[in-house]
Amino acid sequence: MSRWVALLRGVNVGGVTIRSAELAELFRGLGYEQVRTVLASGNVVFASEDGPAQRAALKARIEQALSERFGYTAWIMLSDTGHLARVVEAYPWPELEQRQPWVVFASEEAPLKELAAAELDPERERVAPGEGVLYWEVLTGHSVDTPFAKALASRRYRATTTNRNLRTLRKLL
Repeated sequence: MSRWVALLRGVNVGGVTIRSAELAELFRGLGYEQVRTVLASGNVVFASEDGPAQRAALKARIEQALSERFGYTAWIMLSDTGHLARVVEAYPWPELEQRQPWVVFASEEAPLKELAAAELDPERERVAPGEGVLYWEVLTGHSVDTPFAKALASRRYRATTTNRNLRTLRKLL
């Protein structure tokens, strides 16, 4: 049995509201086991007979079920817990109280490369590439107003990226 983490893009913001209990019910209804949701921002940990070779089919099945059940175009980032643990462990900077540690996930490599080259405010933020992710550190209170934050929030990346705070990712493991 494989352990998976699904990070839903754009839920409980922008008009798409999904309650954690309904989300867990959907995953259980798909036949997944050990389902748990973490926070109210679309994070689901679950176990499945599907292994890494079935990742694409598993992702498509979950996205279709989300779209049908909740009436929106669903996109998720799907990772096995081993990959997520490596991503968390490899966070490149010491965690400081006055900084927010973020991890940006994408459905393909191109958005990560583009975002890695985005304009930055070196006084408030920095980015670094990781294993299929982009790490972003920003001064607390500035996660929506820096050049990188604005690039990440642009329409161009809405359907292909999602980000989570490093502390949230630890709760998923």
